[in-house]
Amino acid sequence: MKQTLSNLPIMTPPHTPHKSFSDAAVAVAHLEKLYAEATAFLSSHFSSTVTGAQPSSRYRAFYPEVRITTTSFAKTDSRLSFGHLASPGRYATTVTRPDLFRSYLTQQIGLLIENHEVEVSVGPSMTPMPVHFAFAGNDDITVPQDGAMQFPLRDVFDVPDLATTNDDIVNGYDVTNEDGSMPLAPFTAQRVDYSLARLSHYTATDPSHFQNHVLFTNYQFYVSEFEAYAREVLSDPNSGYTSFVSTGNVEITDGDTEIAPTEKMPQMPTYHLKRADGSGITLVNIGVGPSNAKTATDHIAVLRPHAWLMVGHCAGLRNSQSLGDFVLAHGYLREDHVLDDDLPVWVPIPALAEIQIALEEAVGEVTQLKGYDLKKIMRTGTVATIDNRNWELRDQSGPVQRLSQSRAVALDMESATIAANGFRFRVPYGTLLCVSDKPLHGELKLPGMASDFYKTQVARHLKIGIRAMESLREEPLERIHSRKLRSFEETAFL
Repeated sequence: MKQTLSNLPIMTPPHTPHKSFSDAAVAVAHLEKLYAEATAFLSSHFSSTVTGAQPSSRYRAFYPEVRITTTSFAKTDSRLSFGHLASPGRYATTVTRPDLFRSYLTQQIGLLIENHEVEVSVGPSMTPMPVHFAFAGNDDITVPQDGAMQFPLRDVFDVPDLATTNDDIVNGYDVTNEDGSMPLAPFTAQRVDYSLARLSHYTATDPSHFQNHVLFTNYQFYVSEFEAYAREVLSDPNSGYTSFVSTGNVEITDGDTEIAPTEKMPQMPTYHLKRADGSGITLVNIGVGPSNAKTATDHIAVLRPHAWLMVGHCAGLRNSQSLGDFVLAHGYLREDHVLDDDLPVWVPIPALAEIQIALEEAVGEVTQLKGYDLKKIMRTGTVATIDNRNWELRDQSGPVQRLSQSRAVALDMESATIAANGFRFRVPYGTLLCVSDKPLHGELKLPGMASDFYKTQVARHLKIGIRAMESLREEPLERIHSRKLRSFEETAFL
């Protein structure tokens, strides 16, 4: 909802006219300069007024923005799913944290300049920067809750505005910017800032640590294996990995340094095996349930990862399956319900060939099985995702019939949500699950039955997910980001 404004005169930083650039790196450097000036302006005035009476002025700074205007239906490389505009017109996007998104912005702006042979314009936007977001990452400044000061915060500073903190663009609504231009990027600056703040809260790690390849799991067992792998590769100077980050932003650069246990674990413990160019691997333990899966992917999507995969446990639905077998999802039965308002269930979620190949080859490489022999331990088929963990306690006739009609081979509570949000956010996705129980055949997930499985399968399963990500890392970005994820009219930015 729109925030009400006070009648105080508005003070802003000195006006900076838009500048045109034909060099993407120089354009991004100017974005960083404008952003730094805006946050410094808000910081200085906030610090001087927060403990006193209501000031006589209102303070406002603006997000920087990127603009481009095209007048031709220029024919671009039809193989590309991003980096070009579909039709002539004026396009713009607000930008936040250009330091964090430097590589991404340089690439996306560079493609526009190259493909359309026009300059981009950079300058202040018309969108006010909320004071809460201006201090993101600055531990020296804390915005107090409303009522803690002698004056209403929103009478003097701008606060987050739901009108620009939503998914209207990425959900495909007919969005037009306030000045009549069309969106250039899938997220507004406020939407990005909101998710960056949420990521710090839910994962207990700074967004700057996130890598371009994200693994999601639903069990803490995978975390210890991920740390063990990280220590192994950090001991190898030729691995390309530079550090490992644990919850609380604890970072180690060698395999021998101890990490003290976290006193209070976050809702979604997250760990990062980093490379200098950001092409490492992030592991997020989202826990159990589609709500957590949606929450995590809603916010990680603004970082524009190159791929995310679900590597967790599932219930095997076929009698021919054994505990420890793998399931490679090529379709999803969506009964998770958390995305119904954003992505109707009638929308098909296709398998992505590049991801499927990487996962299947990784299974073969780790297990040393190939071709027809691979079918001994892996099935490809439909994965059903539900929102009721104890579905077995109800009359099974309805659920079992739907599972059979869908030809489902596995059931869990996260995979379809992660895949569907990947589809919605244009992030390449995939699912490789490991059978941990067979409820339809009397093999329930009980401590005695599961112990051997956990000991023998977690390390191998995680290694397969890592290997798949390392394989995808070698692929050119334009091959990973499939055109099948793009709708009729898309933003030029990935």
